[in-house]
Amino acid sequence: MTGRIIIDLFTTVDGVAQAPGGPEEDTSGGFRFGGWQATLPSEAVMRSVTQGMETLDALLLGRRTYDIFAGYWPHHTTGPEGFIGQLFDRVPKYVASRDTGIRLDWQGSSRVGDDLASEIADLRERHQDVHVIGSVDFVQTLLAEQLYDELQLWVYPIVLGQGKKVFPDGATPHNLRLVHGEMGDGGTVLLRYAPLPGEPTTGTM
Repeated sequence: MTGRIIIDLFTTVDGVAQAPGGPEEDTSGGFRFGGWQATLPSEAVMRSVTQGMETLDALLLGRRTYDIFAGYWPHHTTGPEGFIGQLFDRVPKYVASRDTGIRLDWQGSSRVGDDLASEIADLRERHQDVHVIGSVDFVQTLLAEQLYDELQLWVYPIVLGQGKKVFPDGATPHNLRLVHGEMGDGGTVLLRYAPLPGEPTTGTM
């Protein structure tokens, strides 16, 4: 059975997925709302995230997210976050970068990016569920080239009006199929999409 590439993103109603986790996560573009997710706790989101980790057997990350994870998760393998910390520490980590000289000191880490389409195909053969967490810049490439199997969006009831979006202006037009939708607590909504071939068609209402 061919494995899946699953994109996991926390996003606002206006589609912003930049720096949900902390103020210094990604300030590019003068983004001033880093850590917006922290003020909107949701048990449903955390439960859904944890359940999604049960079949995760590899991570595929952009360079910025990898650096954040590498500096945090190896030091949080016990306590409330221990399950995720141990999992991330144990599974292979694939880092998308064109820089052939990057240092990847976190155990089980290796670089991809020379031929992403063939490398993604290889990951599907080697793993069951490869998760792309955050990595919003890298995600744009996966979405544009449809190198993914499922897009999971946890949508929060907040509008920021600025920041990197899941689908910014200029995103590649393509069709999606809703696989699952679920209401959470605190106004959060889980939306899971799969890509469909072809561009959207138009008509007259």
